[in-house]
Parts: sequence; structure tokens; C-alpha cells
Amino acid sequence: MILKIIYFGMFVSLLLTVLIIPIIIPYMKRLKFGQSIRIEGPVSHHIKSGTPTMGGIVFSIVTLITVIIFYSIYNKGLIGVNMKTWILIFVPLFGYGIIGFIDDYLIVVRKNNIGLRPIVKFFLQITIAAVFFYIYLIQGYSTEIHLTSKISFDLKWFYGILTFLMLVGGTNAVNLTDGLDGLAAGLSSFALSTFTFIACRNGQYDVMLFGAVILGTVLGFLIFNSHPAKIFMGDTGSLTLGAAIATMAILTKYELLLILVGGVFVIETLSDILQVAYFKKTKGKRIFKMAPLHHHFELCGYKESTVVLIFYIFGLIFSLISVAIVIVTT
Repeated sequence: MILKIIYFGMFVSLLLTVLIIPIIIPYMKRLKFGQSIRIEGPVSHHIKSGTPTMGGIVFSIVTLITVIIFYSIYNKGLIGVNMKTWILIFVPLFGYGIIGFIDDYLIVVRKNNIGLRPIVKFFLQITIAAVFFYIYLIQGYSTEIHLTSKISFDLKWFYGILTFLMLVGGTNAVNLTDGLDGLAAGLSSFALSTFTFIACRNGQYDVMLFGAVILGTVLGFLIFNSHPAKIFMGDTGSLTLGAAIATMAILTKYELLLILVGGVFVIETLSDILQVAYFKKTKGKRIFKMAPLHHHFELCGYKESTVVLIFYIFGLIFSLISVAIVIVTT
């Protein structure tokens, strides 16, 4: 029954995505909702200018449609559905997706890379995280953090700080990584697969269904986002995926494992932070040719597809190690 749930969710969401994306692409082209490319970026990216963006809107929409279809077929309560869980899932999923959508819309309308002001964007992200944590508390979810199956600490209100770091940090990390065709989507598929496995092992079938469904949308999107990309997810998609991954880590109570599962995202983010800090301290010098790290390798002469493949390999390794840790420690 469990495998049936996973396969059903993945298949329906993948199918819907594959059917919807070909409709979105020409529509975005007519609206001239194309990607703006950084002038200082790799020359090979200039050809991507004008490629339809905001395709990540399918992640939240298709996920919602698939979940509705699922419960209309299987009826309520069949797999121990907890509506509280779905509220917690959809608040950050749509909240961060809307922030990304507004940011993307401003960029395509202005025809440059200037969307929401950073301070405004950060405030909105913090607000969504605060709403999530408030709902999390009033619904009686645990504020404990588990180091092992036998060792745990109750962080109480400090758990809110952890929640903010995970949601805001996670969404921005995926956003930073979304710079090469298929990179963020592919890495997200590994992370989502890992937490879907954990949810299944925990017996959290609602979280498991969510993971399977959004994984299906990501895989369907990858068909059109792999090199050469026909559409980009934009901030609409990257913030949605970051929120989905962080939310699953919180609900499965494997908060700390998120650092390992999203290892490539963490490395990409650190490379950007180090670059900015070093640049300011040395008044113009750089550690990398360009940040985030994937652009550094491009400027070193590696093909875009090669960089993506290498990052995929590391993403898969991090996910497999994470799964092994879960199996050994529980």
C-alpha cells in the first residue's frame, strides 16, 4: 500500500507537469517573461537570455492538484492523514513560492536582475517562517531536537530560531544554486527522495506522500530544465523547493541531517559568503573566479553539463550517506 501511494503520487504529478510545462513555455514567451542574464557571468550563459522563467510555479500548483486528486480517489483517513501536517506543509510551500513569484515578476517587468529589495525579501521570508513556527507550536508539535534515537534536547522557544535558519537559509541556498541548467532541480530531487524515505520509515504517510508528489513534479520539470534548458524555475521554483526540503526535515525531526542531505547547497552558499567577505576585507580580491562555486568551475573551463554532473554525484553521495545514517541509528 505504501509503495502504491508513492508511485501514484509521483506518476500523477510527473504526468501533470509534463503536460503543463509545454503549455506554459509559449505562454511565457508571448508575455516576454524571459530570464535576465548577469553581464559579468560566463559568456556561454548570454545565449540563455530571454529563456522563459517562473516555471517553478508548477511545483506548488501541481502538488496541490495531485494531493486533491489523491484524496478524492482514496477517500479520507485511509492512510492516517493529519490535516495539521498539510497546513504546515502548504504554508511555507505557497508562502515562499509567492515571494519568489513577486521577485521574478519584478525582474521580468523591469528587464533586469533587480527584483524585490533584499531587506524586503528577507523580511517576507522571516514572516513566513514565523507564521510556520506559530502554527507548529499551537498544533502541539515537538520542539525537541534529536542527536540520536536516544539523545534529544528540548530547545523550547529556541526551536523557532532553528526553524528560521532552516527555512530562510534553505530557500536561499537552493536559490543560489539555481545557476546552471538542471542543477537545483536535480539536487533537490536527491534531497526530496531522502526525506521521503525517512518519512516512510517514520510512518509519516502524509509527509511521505508530499515528498513523492513534489518529487514527481521536479522530475517532470527536469525534462524541460536539463541542458539546454527550455524553461527556468526562477525564484518562484527555487524558494518553493528550498521550503519543501526544509519543511520535510523539520516534520521528520531530522533537522540536523539537513546540513548533510543538502551538502552541495551548503557548499554553494558558503562559497558565496566567503567570496563576499574576502572581497570586502581585501578591497577587491577574490577567492574564486566567480561565486557561487558552480560558476567558478565554468570559468575554469569546465562545460556546464560536466559541472552539473559532478555536483549531481556529490549530491547523490550526500543523500546515500544520510540514508545510511538513518538506517544505522534507528
